[in-house]
Amino acid sequence: MESTRKELIQLLNNVEGHISGQELSGQLGISRTAVWKHMNELKKDGYEIEAVQRKGYKILSSPDKISENTLRWGLDTKWIGHELHHYDQVESTQEIVHQLAKQGKPHGTVVIADEQVKGKGRMSRNWDSPKGKGIWMSVLLRPNLPPVQAPQITLLAATVLARMIAERSALAPQIKWPNDLLINHKKVSGILTEMQAEQDTIQYIVLGMGMNVNQEDREIPADIKYKASSLKIESRQHWNIQQTVQHILRLFEETYERFEAHGFSSIKKDWEHFGYKIGEEVTISTMKKTWQATLVGIEPDGALRAKSKDGEEEKLYSAEIHWGEGGYHA
Repeated sequence: MESTRKELIQLLNNVEGHISGQELSGQLGISRTAVWKHMNELKKDGYEIEAVQRKGYKILSSPDKISENTLRWGLDTKWIGHELHHYDQVESTQEIVHQLAKQGKPHGTVVIADEQVKGKGRMSRNWDSPKGKGIWMSVLLRPNLPPVQAPQITLLAATVLARMIAERSALAPQIKWPNDLLINHKKVSGILTEMQAEQDTIQYIVLGMGMNVNQEDREIPADIKYKASSLKIESRQHWNIQQTVQHILRLFEETYERFEAHGFSSIKKDWEHFGYKIGEEVTISTMKKTWQATLVGIEPDGALRAKSKDGEEEKLYSAEIHWGEGGYHA
């Protein structure tokens, strides 16, 4: 049933005008009555479908909500999202993808939910994931990389989210090391990468992406208003979540394939283009010392490069960074 619906959506998407029920029946190998039933299911999902006698069916518009059907409609990717699971509510999309990975599901499998009740951030922090207001999504990846290079996937994903925002709006997103996206110094998105590996081999990676999209100012919890926002608050416009997710998936596939073909250098350049406070001075604290340094860029292994006032460079894998005006600790 699911594969037939997916094929139907692809057929409707690939024609300019109408396509007859007879042609759909023949290509899908089902009866015209079954085609009609599938059309009714799409209508229930919010699709506006025109049915014209002797001409056939045509989708006029898709709904402004996410489901497996709406996300597949117009998603012209080669591998990401071909296996896609949508849920109204989950504890965590990360946990579902871990389960699917152990079942042998393929590279590029996507799990997305309208709401998470136990959303996960870095360092076991909670991630507030209200219903229908954002993108709460995890992707299963099976990269041919040694485990030491896994942080590159996080950096890659950050550049994808930043590019998506820049391409769809006049906003100026920035990536705050290691995994947050900021607009006007406030966090709108976070990335969580979890890995299952053996010795020198990655079995799989679960890449989680959470993004505040259509929250109003009053919907941001009071205790984090000084450091969190949404795309709608910052752009003062409503965002179509379905189209935004599809844009992310297309960009991710394109960027991931460039990464596979040409290595990390182009990803590193993109990250540093969007990097928060790159070229600026911040205060850095570690267990040994506190000092002021200029952020220079990132290393291929995900470390942050900082240069002290005496010109000495250090690679930071873990540190508390005082970002200064408008920023907050990392």
